[in-house]
Amino acid sequence: MATHIVSPEDVKIAAAEMVTTLTPIAEKDWAIPAANLEWSSRFTLDHTVNALSNYFTHLATRAPARRPRFRDVNNDQTISELLTAIESGGAILAEVCRAAPDDARGFHSAGMADWSGFIGMGCTEILIHTDDISRSFDVDFHPDPVLCRRVLDRLFPWAPAEGDAWQILRWAAGRTDLPDHDKLESGWFWHCEPLDDWDGSNPTRS
Repeated sequence: MATHIVSPEDVKIAAAEMVTTLTPIAEKDWAIPAANLEWSSRFTLDHTVNALSNYFTHLATRAPARRPRFRDVNNDQTISELLTAIESGGAILAEVCRAAPDDARGFHSAGMADWSGFIGMGCTEILIHTDDISRSFDVDFHPDPVLCRRVLDRLFPWAPAEGDAWQILRWAAGRTDLPDHDKLESGWFWHCEPLDDWDGSNPTRS
């Protein structure tokens, strides 16, 4: 039986955390950089919407290769509209993944992902970029550690098994160091192919 760990509902939970955290600052100046990224906070949010749409598009179509974008950056949308798009994108991804059989695959540059891989990637994009944006506005963000642990176990099976799951997820995504673990370079990556196919290595972005 395939190993999933995460569930479709997880990406909706992550999206709700992003919306709840960022809605109070929707009227601020989102042109400021998002944490240590080269992107503005606004572009980072828009990118997250794009990521979700790319994921549900590639799984729904069983795409064997990269497909054209379902959407692209929309400079006319307000922050509140982009947050609504996060909620919608999370719901669509959840439903596509809920309907997908275990043998369904969709293209990602990290590998041919199954539905649980797309859920893990969707959660990571949402949680990590919520953190990137929150830090720029001095907003506290501490997502559900149980959700973070599920995402780690599915997408980053080489990550430390003990400790603060949220900080470990930040480490796995190249945002921080950990005791006895240096901060990862920009080549960090994840395992989005079926977890049963993991070969025990720690992949890097080429």
